[in-house]
Amino acid sequence: MAMRAHKIQPNKAEAIDLLKTKIGESKDYVFAEYRGLTVEQITDLRRKLREKGAELHVVKNNFARIAFDELGFTKDIEPLFAGPTAVTFVSSDSNEVAKLLLEFAKEVPALKVKGALVDKGFMDEAQIDAFSKLPGRGQLIAMLMSAMNGPAQNLVYVLNALPTKLVRLLKAIEEKKASEA
Repeated sequence: MAMRAHKIQPNKAEAIDLLKTKIGESKDYVFAEYRGLTVEQITDLRRKLREKGAELHVVKNNFARIAFDELGFTKDIEPLFAGPTAVTFVSSDSNEVAKLLLEFAKEVPALKVKGALVDKGFMDEAQIDAFSKLPGRGQLIAMLMSAMNGPAQNLVYVLNALPTKLVRLLKAIEEKKASEA
């Protein structure tokens, strides 16, 4: 663990403030080790993450440790700041981002997901893996709307069937009287 200076230099304080601003703008955070990734791979990962409403930033461990500490985040993330660290700042659905990062890590084993802060709660590697397998927010909303739409749709079918049956009954009675006459 790096030593903390008693007085932080102005340019470093500015970098920490920028990082604190980025942390404040985000909802969840996923920490990964990027050692061994090529520039093309990191660029590709950043592009994919941007599509999901997330940003990947390589951070200085000491700056990130200070920024997260000053904002009152859990001490569980301290061990994550060892080795080269990239933080994914998630502003939308963290489930989809975790899924994307783990799929990318399968394709490119150099990327290692270390942990995450989701709703200010710490998740280790195994918990992130389980979390990524859950349906995302969009899928859950679609499932809920489908479940809510089902009974209403059945009611429409029943209400529509009554007049249809009445019309068919009246037509059958008319045909029967026409054949009797």
